[in-house]
Amino acid sequence: MSIPSRSLPASALSRSRRAFRAGHACRQRGFSLIEIMVVVVIMGILAALVVPNLLDRPDQARAVAARQDIASIAQALKLYRLDNGRYPSSEQGLRALVERPANGANNWRNYLERLPNDPWGQPYQYLSPGVHGEFDVFSLGADSQPGGDGADADIGSWML
Repeated sequence: MSIPSRSLPASALSRSRRAFRAGHACRQRGFSLIEIMVVVVIMGILAALVVPNLLDRPDQARAVAARQDIASIAQALKLYRLDNGRYPSSEQGLRALVERPANGANNWRNYLERLPNDPWGQPYQYLSPGVHGEFDVFSLGADSQPGGDGADADIGSWML
């Protein structure tokens, strides 16, 4: 038993080939200039919103590191006071936490392993008695000058 073959007329076959080619050609068409411009504008807007936040991160990280250092130094100063009855003088400075002062520390011990510099490479400042409390430990910020805004702002123990 033979299976009847279904054959299409030649004109129908050529029409289906043309329809296939036309659909295939539409799928291969590139992006228009307007579509590309829309994508470029969207990317520009996103970059304008994101880049300033990323550029500000290092300054924020330095400020957080300075606050953590100041908190550690403040704790060491409080331990010093518990052992010796008073805070180190401004003349003795923060060195009294890592080296026995020449005068006045009866029950001295090593309160800090080492004295850190602030994140901008400058030594932390110390006043006893302080302007803002019993003592002030502070960093002068990125500009190493009193006052300032943003990354240049002072960071002190009174802010903790």
